[in-house]
Amino acid sequence: MKQINFNPADFEPVRAIALQFPDASDSLSHYDTPSIKIKKNLLCRLHEGGEWLAVRTDFQSRELFLEKYPESCFINAHFKNYPYIGIYVNSYSMEQLKEVLETGYHAITAKKV
Repeated sequence: MKQINFNPADFEPVRAIALQFPDASDSLSHYDTPSIKIKKNLLCRLHEGGEWLAVRTDFQSRELFLEKYPESCFINAHFKNYPYIGIYVNSYSMEQLKEVLETGYHAITAKKV
C-alpha cells in the first residue's frame, strides 16, 4: 500500500512561482496531490509521500540540475525515461526552484517539430 502523507503547505512556494506562467492553473494530480498544469500538461506536483516534488524539465537541463544541485535534485527509476526531475521539499532556494520550473514551462510550450 502506498504511503499517502503530504502537507499541501509544502507546495505553496512552488505555486507562487508556477502560477505566474501564462496558461498555468492549479490542479490535483495522483492521490489528490496539489499540482500545476500548463494547459493540460503537468508542470509539477507534490509527491503523495510528501517528501519531494516531481517537476517537468528536459533531459539536457535535468543532467545540469543533477550536477548543479546534488543536495536537492534526483531522478528515480520511474523518471529515467521521462523528462522529469525530483526535488526534495524544503531543500531548494527560490532561485533554484524558479530555474527548474522555467525549464519545465519552456519544455512544455516549445513548438513541437
